[in-house]
Amino acid sequence: MLNIKEFLDRKVEQYNQPGFIEHDPVCIPHLFTIKQDVEIIGFFAAILAWGQRKTIINKCKELIERMDGSPYDFVKNHQEQDLKNLLGFKHRTFNDTDLLYFISFFKAHYERFSSLEQAFVPNMKTAAFREEYLSFESAFALEVKLSSETCYIGELVQDPISVESALNRFRTYFFSLPDYPIRTRKHISSPAQKSTCKRLNMFLRWMVRKDNQGVDFGIWENMTMQQLICPCDVHVDRVARHLGLISRKQTDWQTAIELTESLRLLDPEDPVKYDFALFGLGVEGEL
Repeated sequence: MLNIKEFLDRKVEQYNQPGFIEHDPVCIPHLFTIKQDVEIIGFFAAILAWGQRKTIINKCKELIERMDGSPYDFVKNHQEQDLKNLLGFKHRTFNDTDLLYFISFFKAHYERFSSLEQAFVPNMKTAAFREEYLSFESAFALEVKLSSETCYIGELVQDPISVESALNRFRTYFFSLPDYPIRTRKHISSPAQKSTCKRLNMFLRWMVRKDNQGVDFGIWENMTMQQLICPCDVHVDRVARHLGLISRKQTDWQTAIELTESLRLLDPEDPVKYDFALFGLGVEGEL
């Protein structure tokens, strides 16, 4: 395991640097500086991330043009006629019906919250009350665990939300608008479906990891790098099996958990940094 760590650490240094950005979908949110722009277009870049990377990047740039170059402003302020700009968009099985619902979701969410982080992680509270005295958003009500004999005790007792809970909750929340298209459900995965949730785990990596290397953004605060689950795509899966980091036969959510637990043995504080190494080794054909 020590030799694997030394090898993978070298590969992390090789791939976790700005030169990696140009040919990866993470280059798309790097076109923006406003937090909400980064979140919205980063989410699209992650969800559309299947197929050739060059095609993914081109389709994301097309989407930016259709949103007049300002994703957050388009989401917040578009009029009905502006949505015509989105008609005809298509990438693989993602089409304009899916896109219009995504825009509806973002508009509804940002009318209530300042960050997409609250779609995954409930707001932290600064005071503790008995449950009957609290008024939580229904989407997040069950995530907070309280223990209090009195109405107010000063501090909230709250367990950190797991990525598994966050992803399951996010999918429920994402499809909480009335009359969502049934076809769109296939584009948002969850551990409850036994999916590896590769795209969403990649998006969380972008938003949560902080290392000042210029690739990941680290703009979210209520989830830690230690909690992240490694994105498990075909390249990562193949290389990880070659290195003995995965023993599970099938590739599903438990496989992503097993891989991440193996990576935590190498770096418990930042296990998902090895995504750079595993993906890079796979896509470059080194292993």
